[in-house]
Amino acid sequence: MVAWALIRNLPGLLEVLVLSRLKMRQGASYAITTILNYIIIAVGAMTVFGSLGVSWDKLQWLAAALSVGLGFGLQEIFGNFVSGIIILFERPVRIGDTVTIGTFSGTVSKIRIRATTITDFDRKEVIIPNKAFVTERLINWSLSDTTTRLVIRLGVAYGSDLDKVKKVLLQAATEHPKVMREPEPAVFFTTFGASTLDHELRLYVRELRDRSHTVDELNRTIDRLCRENNIDIAFNQLEVHLRNEKGDEVTEVKREIKGDDPTPSVG
Repeated sequence: MVAWALIRNLPGLLEVLVLSRLKMRQGASYAITTILNYIIIAVGAMTVFGSLGVSWDKLQWLAAALSVGLGFGLQEIFGNFVSGIIILFERPVRIGDTVTIGTFSGTVSKIRIRATTITDFDRKEVIIPNKAFVTERLINWSLSDTTTRLVIRLGVAYGSDLDKVKKVLLQAATEHPKVMREPEPAVFFTTFGASTLDHELRLYVRELRDRSHTVDELNRTIDRLCRENNIDIAFNQLEVHLRNEKGDEVTEVKREIKGDDPTPSVG
């Protein structure tokens, strides 16, 4: 009963008496509270076994049974348990971090001993086994630095003034308040496309949450500046040339309908 009362009240007590007076991130305080909960559970279990007269010698049979169980059906559960301990100590992810694991992205909201809860950008909570954070490819967008790079691509028509294109793109970036000055924005002419001269504007923003708004505002500014400077934003084009049986290029296509015969003729 004492252990249960401590487990239920420990997070609040720590927050009020200790953690609120320390300058700690949310993830650090959560890890401390969780680890202390596990320690209290272990001490409570040992106390209960001792009060029941269960000695360590008798627990050997329990350990043997658990070993057999781990060998068959509990491997995943044990793997997730160990991975949860690793996450709490090594802290590759913390509460509030924005992460990408596989093709899924979201914000870490809970870290438990078996699984971690991630809230995606649609506000849906997804439960991911802790083992995935240790064994799979993990991207933590805010582990040590929230700065992130944006790449905006633009294709202009052949014959465009490339120096003017570069000037327009840099102007759009330098005028935006959320674009970082260091590292400074850069423009690169990347390739000759099928119908476009392809450019990339590369820049950095300080916060991950600024990505979408910055891209939207920059695209609008680039479109306006291109129209003001007579720069054609190109698109893929396809020209089709038809030839008749003699190998001559067809200059006109007509559809002639005679009676009930809907067959078109080419002339």
